Amino acid sequence: MARHRAKAKAQLVDVLARVDLDRKKAVAAVVAAGALAGAGFTQAMATVTPVDRIVPVAATKDLAAAMTGQQQPAGPQTIHSVDTTGEMRKLLQAEQIQAQFHVREALKSAEGAYVKRQEAIKAEQARIKAEEEAKRPKCVRPAQGSFTSGFGARWGTSHNGVDIANAIGTPIVSVMDGTVIEAGPASGFGLWVRVQHEDGTITVYGHMNTIDVPQGAKVKAGQQIATIGNRGQSTGPHLHFEVWVDGGQKVNPVGWLAARGVQL
Repeated sequence: MARHRAKAKAQLVDVLARVDLDRKKAVAAVVAAGALAGAGFTQAMATVTPVDRIVPVAATKDLAAAMTGQQQPAGPQTIHSVDTTGEMRKLLQAEQIQAQFHVREALKSAEGAYVKRQEAIKAEQARIKAEEEAKRPKCVRPAQGSFTSGFGARWGTSHNGVDIANAIGTPIVSVMDGTVIEAGPASGFGLWVRVQHEDGTITVYGHMNTIDVPQGAKVKAGQQIATIGNRGQSTGPHLHFEVWVDGGQKVNPVGWLAARGVQL
């Protein structure tokens, strides 16, 4: 008798263990089904038609019984039939609105980042330009070559400038920033260029071979405006350079340039 009881008890424990395992499997299956349903929900919404219905198998206890293989007593069972077309449409619209919102926010963020990058680039360009401007010389020598004649009396006349001799075609540059107020033929000079600077001073460049800037042009210190030539009343290729101050008074270019750190 004791042996039969022990065997029956062992069988009962085994049955209970299997039932418990089946219940765990059932719970796991329900969770997995829910996850799969959630993952595929959007795709399911896209394919739904007005005649689709969701019909649960039964009440919770019936579902558990069906999954564990247990039989439930016969009796009335409630079967729920729900038309989900409207709800699905609302959910899809809500998802679409949310997606559009995120897209707009992403575009705003990208646009803001782009604007900031452009502002940073402009600021860096302005900084570099300011540094270059600060380093740029404010006054330079008008041409390279040999100093051949100074300011003052010469050959019984007044020589109102200085001469710098060099080969035809040698660049002539503006000594300071300014505006070209005249560029063309001139008596005695053949061709000349006159540049007016910010303080009202006018510098004159004569006997050039070519003129490289038009009247009215804005020029920088060191910018080429012409080339050395031998035109007009000239004894050889050279630049005749003058400085006019105070409305036309001609001064010695040597001292004027030296006061601005330039030696001839």
